[in-house]
Amino acid sequence: MNIFNLTKRPNKELFYKRNDPEDIRLGEKVKSEAEYYDEAEVVILGSPQDEGVIRNRGREGAKHAPDKIRGSFYKLTVSEHIEPIKIFDLGNVKIENNLEDIHSRQEEVIFQLLNDNKKVIILGGGNDISYPDCKALSRFKNNPLVFNIDSHFDVRPDKPRNSGTSYRMLLDEKLVNPKNFYEIGIKQHSSSTAHKKYLTKKGSRIYYYDEISRGKIKKILKEILLKKKNKVLFWGFDIDSIKESDAPGVSAPNPVGFSIEEALLIAETAGIDKRTKIFEISEVNPDFDVDNKTSRLAALIMWRFLNRLS
Repeated sequence: MNIFNLTKRPNKELFYKRNDPEDIRLGEKVKSEAEYYDEAEVVILGSPQDEGVIRNRGREGAKHAPDKIRGSFYKLTVSEHIEPIKIFDLGNVKIENNLEDIHSRQEEVIFQLLNDNKKVIILGGGNDISYPDCKALSRFKNNPLVFNIDSHFDVRPDKPRNSGTSYRMLLDEKLVNPKNFYEIGIKQHSSSTAHKKYLTKKGSRIYYYDEISRGKIKKILKEILLKKKNKVLFWGFDIDSIKESDAPGVSAPNPVGFSIEEALLIAETAGIDKRTKIFEISEVNPDFDVDNKTSRLAALIMWRFLNRLS
């Protein structure tokens, strides 16, 4: 399998260049030419589709997010911690045929990246991408530790699949051990009692937003990471877990949620842990954004994650 045949090269116009040797930007550092792939430690991959969101009766527009986030990300500076990391932008998964075919293609790309010893940053798109991304990780290394940073459980039993079914599919297909699955930041007013019962019966742990707001998120994540001995970690970061005033451009906005500071702490915690293999950002919706605010925040979340890797 050739991952370059399953993906579309990134738009070079997104790679911002200031041409100042004393002020290097990520657009000048990150490589996208195939000859740089082998040396890369971190690979960026986009999934520009929102079919799962539309199936789930959400707001269309998340398909535009990967390149919008890139546009903001490549304007950011290269810190002393990011400078030694070799980063490669593979571009976007080819969006052809139906959602099921797109997921299969994405799974194969992610699986190959993991086998090539890359850490992966994935930009959605809808939150349905957690299914192929985490499935690939489970194939790569059994029994991953999985975090869903979200306002919603995403364990709908719907068929066909959509942006709310990802973790139900992963649990029911026994790709993820429910005792190694953590729901972080769930809003009680946005979550189903039936879905809570499903997760509780399975043995998964739910942390509602009300429990972990006001500065508790870092402590709780550290306690989980110290306790769990899984070899690989998956972080699914749905940006609608952040409050609407800080992140208006999402598929399903919420008036309450994590602050920018809490979101950045989550990204840093994911970056520090050497077991992290996949860091996924989903549900940014540029069609409803204000002054590119949410895409810029997603770019900063990526930056904070990378800044802690070294």
